[in-house]
Amino acid sequence: MATLALYRAATALAAPAIAAFLAWRRLVGKEDAARFGERRGIASLPRPEGPVVWVHAASVGEAQSALTLVERLTAILPAAHVLVTTGTVSSARLLAERLPERALHQFVPVDRRRWVRAFLAHWQPSLALWIESELWPNLVLETAACGIPMVLVNARMSERSFANWRRWPGIVGPLLERFRRVLAQSELDGSRYRSLGAADVVVTGSLKYDAATLPVDAHELAHLAAAIGHRPRWLAASTHAGEDEPVALRGRFQLDHEVVLVLVIQNPHL
Repeated sequence: MATLALYRAATALAAPAIAAFLAWRRLVGKEDAARFGERRGIASLPRPEGPVVWVHAASVGEAQSALTLVERLTAILPAAHVLVTTGTVSSARLLAERLPERALHQFVPVDRRRWVRAFLAHWQPSLALWIESELWPNLVLETAACGIPMVLVNARMSERSFANWRRWPGIVGPLLERFRRVLAQSELDGSRYRSLGAADVVVTGSLKYDAATLPVDAHELAHLAAAIGHRPRWLAASTHAGEDEPVALRGRFQLDHEVVLVLVIQNPHL
């Protein structure tokens, strides 16, 4: 707990540096200028009447995984609203297009206690569902202090993250203890969470396999299908800088038939 106390003190003392960093992000387009207050816990929407279920997803990938869960929550809880928080402009755009009725989006507050407390005081969620693996200490601790039950959903833990967290047992253990349950993607993920201090871990698989089919322009799809014909196709999605050439070469030499190779490049600025 001493390590956590140091973190909490540091985020309080670093207020000027955090404000400067946020201002820089706003300047380069990584923050939504019109909704900048949300990052400081200032809501841009009124709280709806009735229960609010809070779903936190870090960015586009987690938000995409969460959509099916959000749709299910609004279906089985007709009196409730679902608040989805993310930290990136690109995820906000995605959710603006795809959130169902009675679901709304806000940017997650930056991890300072004052801003987190303002966020929680406004929204007063009845339940908090955290998607995958983003654990912000002040956000976790202040949510638990409000008596809001928390569940880590679709939880994953890469080998690198596991190695990093093991160096900070004084932080990760107390954080995971605050979660009522961890729903892990795989047995390996589950074992890593248990070893880091999570008490109640259940392996449920990945939400991505339950996701609905992505929306598509029917005219463009038909045009692409006609151009490809019956040739084999290979999709390399969300590639990073430097990966395109080896992917293309591997596709060229591994397959004996003519190949249509489609590359979807991930914008590093989103």
